[in-house]
Amino acid sequence: MQRRLVAEQKLRTKIEQFRSKKEVIKAQYSAAEAQVRISEAATGMGEEMADVGLAMQRAIDKTENMKARADAVQELEASGTFEDLTALGSGDDDIDRQLKQLSTTSEVDTDLEKMKAELGVGGAKGELGAGGGGGAPARPAAPADTAGTGGAGAAQE
Repeated sequence: MQRRLVAEQKLRTKIEQFRSKKEVIKAQYSAAEAQVRISEAATGMGEEMADVGLAMQRAIDKTENMKARADAVQELEASGTFEDLTALGSGDDDIDRQLKQLSTTSEVDTDLEKMKAELGVGGAKGELGAGGGGGAPARPAAPADTAGTGGAGAAQE
């Protein structure tokens, strides 16, 4: 029986030590939790403040991004990449300008073809003598040939 009493006493002692240790751990946890809350409040890093801080950072980032875009657009305008749409003018857009340029180019090609046709077979002579004005005398000479030979110059025109 005495053994039983000794074992019972040891068990009670261990239970009491466990309870004491449990209370100490609870107290340490509560103290650590309080210390964290105090630190967060002092540094502004509480959960609510963290959310506010993140929202503020997002707003700052958006503002910086918009400033960078504005600067980029301003640089493009300054370099002439954009045209002033408010300026009074023909109202042509880029496609209209390109079509006009193509039609101008085709007019030049058409004129060149006409000139080549007027020179006819002698076009090679005209090209060689173009620098010295060799193409200009050939033109007045053609009517004289037409009158004399009866049609050689007429076929060329």
